[in-house]
Amino acid sequence: MRSLLKFLTPHKTIPETPWRAAHRWQLSPARIAVLFFGLSIFGLGDSLLVQGNVGNAPWTVFAQGISMKTGFPLGVSTFLISVVVLLIWIPLRERPGFGTLSNIVLIASFIQIGIGIFPKQSSLFAGVCFDLIGIALVGIGSSLYITCGLGPGPRDGAMTGIHQKTGIRVGRVRLGIEVTVLIIGALLGGKVGIGTLLFAVLIGNSVAISLGVVARLTQR
Repeated sequence: MRSLLKFLTPHKTIPETPWRAAHRWQLSPARIAVLFFGLSIFGLGDSLLVQGNVGNAPWTVFAQGISMKTGFPLGVSTFLISVVVLLIWIPLRERPGFGTLSNIVLIASFIQIGIGIFPKQSSLFAGVCFDLIGIALVGIGSSLYITCGLGPGPRDGAMTGIHQKTGIRVGRVRLGIEVTVLIIGALLGGKVGIGTLLFAVLIGNSVAISLGVVARLTQR
């Protein structure tokens, strides 16, 4: 039991992995495979939160709200939001990497794929189960693509860029952005509920625990 707890201990830093790139455009088949797998798992996890039907992650609330107003599929709305956020990088002088562009395409695609695969839930219990599995998958997917070192996703890059330009703490910038998109998304009709709260409370630990597992598996 103690060894299991130690194995699942959250990791406080991004671990060095065999597939980690030296720069954002250093590509190899293995590195691309890990990146694509991580982003795919991330998108499927996000789709489980949608299909749980008890509340989405803040950015997906926003994307769902836009989808409801425009008639675009959720995957398309997610893609378009990512492209717009990436444009914010220009005045912030942030530079995208291969992972950044892959993030935009694959997460949106696998959200849409997941919506087509997973049934929408109608009970609170089933919805919460979907959400917990989804949060775990988002954590695993995040840990895999982050450790590739091929560039952050559009939202993370915008967050760190705003932090560097303004000097405002990263946590406050992230909170401000996510609260803003959550409110706008809710006003547009996006689903807010217990799933949204679960995501906010658990996603940090999900990513940290997943990074810890990756660190221990690759350091053996």
